[in-house]
Amino acid sequence: MLQGLTGWHFLIILAVILLLFGAAKLPALAKSMGQSARVFKGEMKAMKDEDVPASSDTAASVESPSNPDIRSDAGGSARDTRP
Repeated sequence: MLQGLTGWHFLIILAVILLLFGAAKLPALAKSMGQSARVFKGEMKAMKDEDVPASSDTAASVESPSNPDIRSDAGGSARDTRP
């Protein structure tokens, strides 16, 4: 898509951006773009981290429960009421 663009094309695009936004607003625009990218990257990492432990915890709790007093049908938070 950008294969035919040369240095002159990028200079013209930069000049148009300067005319549209003005030189004073460009640093704020770049800062907000950077913050948005940082937030997006953090959310993607959090989603990835959330998926990995959930699958390994589920497999570990089904194969060998560490505490037999915790009921698995209540999400592992309620105590067993057996006598």
